[in-house]
Amino acid sequence: MTGLDDRRAIALGRPTLGRVSAGSRSAALSAEQRWSRTYRTRLVVSDTIIVTASVAGAFLARFGLSADDLGGLDELYWLISLGVVATWLVLLATCRTRDPRVIGVGFAEYRRVASASAFTFGSLAIIFLVGKVEIARGFFVLTLPIGLLALTISRWAWRRWLSSQRANGRYLSRALVGGSPADVAYVVDQLESKTGATYHIIGAALDGTAGDDNGVELRVPVVADLSNLAMAAANLQVDTVILAGQPSDDRGFVKDLSWQLEGAATDLVLAAGLTDVAGPRIHFRPVEGLPLIHVEIPQFDGTKHALKRALDVALSGIALALLSPLFLVLAVLVRLDSPGGAFFSQQRVGRNGERFTMYKFRSMVTTAEAEAKNLAEMNEGAGLLFKMKDDPRVTRIGRIIRKYSLDELPQLWNVFIGDMSLVGPRPPLPREVEAYENHVQRRLFIKPGLTGMWQVSGRSDLSWDASVRLDLYYVENWSLMGDLIILWRTAKVLIRPVGAY
Repeated sequence: MTGLDDRRAIALGRPTLGRVSAGSRSAALSAEQRWSRTYRTRLVVSDTIIVTASVAGAFLARFGLSADDLGGLDELYWLISLGVVATWLVLLATCRTRDPRVIGVGFAEYRRVASASAFTFGSLAIIFLVGKVEIARGFFVLTLPIGLLALTISRWAWRRWLSSQRANGRYLSRALVGGSPADVAYVVDQLESKTGATYHIIGAALDGTAGDDNGVELRVPVVADLSNLAMAAANLQVDTVILAGQPSDDRGFVKDLSWQLEGAATDLVLAAGLTDVAGPRIHFRPVEGLPLIHVEIPQFDGTKHALKRALDVALSGIALALLSPLFLVLAVLVRLDSPGGAFFSQQRVGRNGERFTMYKFRSMVTTAEAEAKNLAEMNEGAGLLFKMKDDPRVTRIGRIIRKYSLDELPQLWNVFIGDMSLVGPRPPLPREVEAYENHVQRRLFIKPGLTGMWQVSGRSDLSWDASVRLDLYYVENWSLMGDLIILWRTAKVLIRPVGAY
């Protein structure tokens, strides 16, 4: 018997009647739920310490070590402080900031922490106002920012630790993927290619009614078919069943599968086939007997874009003011390193195909444009991009500023005057746009960015198709919160450059 047959035999070796037996529940706890409980306990301890320390710190900052300034209300302030701590911790739990589905991945964990903190102080402020409780504003106002910042840093630190554990194969949820071969292959490839994925795929359960899928290569062993999916999940003690598709002749399959998994410590996850549609555009609209998924159509103007422009102006203006000494130093170094000016300007294509002049610190010799034709056969770039890892036109100082993207800092001026945005697709050259296929033209629906998904995902190491897919995904699914995350990831990429040459 082959290894694959062995796996299938193990997965299907134990009979089951409808529901998974309760006896399998304790065995399943040894995987996801056990490490999840331990991790959440650590979060509870750290949250308690931080909240208590934040309230105590604000108390000391306002009143010092002496209680003379309290005017005899020292007991009241002790009670108020205890009330703030208790309310804050309760709301952190009530708002499910430690839910296993959000810890360690995505932005939902941070958003819930911020919401719980804001609700804590909003509700307490109303209670104090209605109850006419006199409280020092300095103490109350200091507590929230100190605590929220400390909680966010703590969750970030715990997440870094959890990511390092998962990179070594620990703290992962054992998962089984079910569906047609093509659907299963897509889901497995997506999960295994994402560094933030929390699943360890141990096998697949294929749809026997899907027909032949010649050419589909699965990266995991086939351990069952869809009719035996619940049984395989119980026998292999998986934590999650990911359903990538269901039999075409069984409309009640999902409901039956959820019934069969009752009593087991196994989650059921449905992988929607909404390619390149992000969560913010997806909304569930339940209609009795018919759950509907509403997908928002992308909008390319309106209030959200006005807010994006306001963020661009504010942050680029601040950056230009703070970085002006660095600009001066880099300009001098570029001039001293090689003949020519400190800046390089080039025509790029912006929103709706409008051309603009983009500025950079010069990182190549002044004859770089003329020499490009002689280097065409040595192009290492993807698709329409021209890139060389050891480009002879790059100057000595140019190699350094290109590696850390310092040459692109003058584009902050392009952002400030409105030609570009802080975050967006890569600004293309006119000759690249002329060679675009029809669907790639959608990159021009919004302003190009100083940084974007391309820059934080590998840059020049990416294939042309991957670059286009990332840019189009951003164009249709961007959000202000997503922009802030990309800016944060950009800061990390600048410290550890990847694909920059």
